[in-house]
Amino acid sequence: MPEHNGSELLPALPDADWRRVLCVVAHPDDMEYGASAAVATWTARGIEVAYLLLTAGEAGMADPPETVGPLREREQRQACAQVGVRYLTVLRHPDGMLEPGLPLRRDVAREVRRFRPDAVLTAAFGVEAYGGLNQADHRAAGRSAVDGTRDADNRWVFRELAETENLPPWHTRWLLVTGDDRPTHALAVTEPAVQAGIASLRSHAAYLSNLPHHPDPGELISGILRRGGAAAGTEYAALFRAFDLGGLAGND
Repeated sequence: MPEHNGSELLPALPDADWRRVLCVVAHPDDMEYGASAAVATWTARGIEVAYLLLTAGEAGMADPPETVGPLREREQRQACAQVGVRYLTVLRHPDGMLEPGLPLRRDVAREVRRFRPDAVLTAAFGVEAYGGLNQADHRAAGRSAVDGTRDADNRWVFRELAETENLPPWHTRWLLVTGDDRPTHALAVTEPAVQAGIASLRSHAAYLSNLPHHPDPGELISGILRRGGAAAGTEYAALFRAFDLGGLAGND
């Protein structure tokens, strides 16, 4: 989580009337680096949260992909349980080879129309992110989340979703990006939410065992969220770059 460099505290995320949040990321574990504490905060308030994973992360470990994919899906389900997420969809696009084209946009638009979220959350998708060069799947996933969210609101894009699959257009009000180095809003999270977020990352035990230099999840997540809290004027907070889509028409 980047540090906030402004002199003023970040405003609170305007989520008081949200009912559903859809999280769109590339791999198992992508939600677990701070954002899952926000998810735990939302689910504790009764907000329904769904995860859409575009791959199963099968190319992320030394073992063969046919073994790793199901293993990482199981670990993601355990991570979801730690933060109250009941809805997990894994599309199983090839890990490491995501392409931000029309098929991926259609898949995201379909899930947006199915779940009908108030907000869609994705992860930072710039070429540079997290202190280095961003991974290719992260870039493709973020772009597709942005475009697919807008596509879901346009009745003339992917017309088959309405005409064949009975999924009418849906307008999502907010688009959130976690891990962006220019955060605009903060969500204060409590100590129980922090601990739930740490437990969600620890759920990826087999994956983390393949990363010998990975920081301790407790120290890493609490540090990310404390830095977020410093930007929000609270002990802990998750930071987001938030885009209000309320005034945007889908038919441009």
